Amino acid sequence: MTNSVASVRGLHVGYGGTVALDGVDLEIEGGLVHGLIGMNGSGKSTLFKALMGLVKPSSGSIELFGGDSLAARRSGRVAYAPQNEDVDWAFPVSVRDVVAMGRYGKLGTRRRLRPEDHEAIDRALERVELTDLASRQIGALSGGQRKRAFVARGLAQGAELLLLDEPFAGVDKRSEATITTLLRDLAAEGRTILVSTHDLIAVPELCDEIALINRRIVARGTADEVLRPEPLAKAFGGFVPASALQLHEVAA
Repeated sequence: MTNSVASVRGLHVGYGGTVALDGVDLEIEGGLVHGLIGMNGSGKSTLFKALMGLVKPSSGSIELFGGDSLAARRSGRVAYAPQNEDVDWAFPVSVRDVVAMGRYGKLGTRRRLRPEDHEAIDRALERVELTDLASRQIGALSGGQRKRAFVARGLAQGAELLLLDEPFAGVDKRSEATITTLLRDLAAEGRTILVSTHDLIAVPELCDEIALINRRIVARGTADEVLRPEPLAKAFGGFVPASALQLHEVAA
């Protein structure tokens, strides 16, 4: 029996006359880091938004934690870190304010943070190594620090499933290594991570399971099983990314 955290069946999503997802089937097993790999426009972000209820599928189903996806989202069991371009970085909030947003669903009618909320925020900031930057405006952070701030928001929320859309886009190698270590640690503690990316270099070290997407899932398995020329060509429109060739050179 699998420990399924998310189950997607026959998911179709379109924007106007454009098909974004065309019959996606995907099982996300608990306690693992899952990679969602595809080129720009392959449907990665759309799948994340569908999981979060931000776009409405034309058909298909989504279950989270074996039941209603809306109930799982409302209970705070799922957290989402969007791509950089989906966030207004000029908005005048501090890093701590962003992390505190993860507690809002747990507040009472007075909407005031309680001592236990402040403790959860402090723990989350410490976990992602942003305690010293807690008072800084969110847009003043580096790309890697911004990504960690959104992970901290999910940790403060108590989320069991973290959806991270392109967490390595625009980050330096040091930040990439920090994020990779953090996500591996969280999975070891029993949380489930779904990471989208089109950069293959960090995937073997980061991910336990990988799904290749090109509007539908074209291959799924371990890095050794799917980071091969034939499935990658299906995911990347008929060609094999140079980063995949580099991976094979390193392995050789």
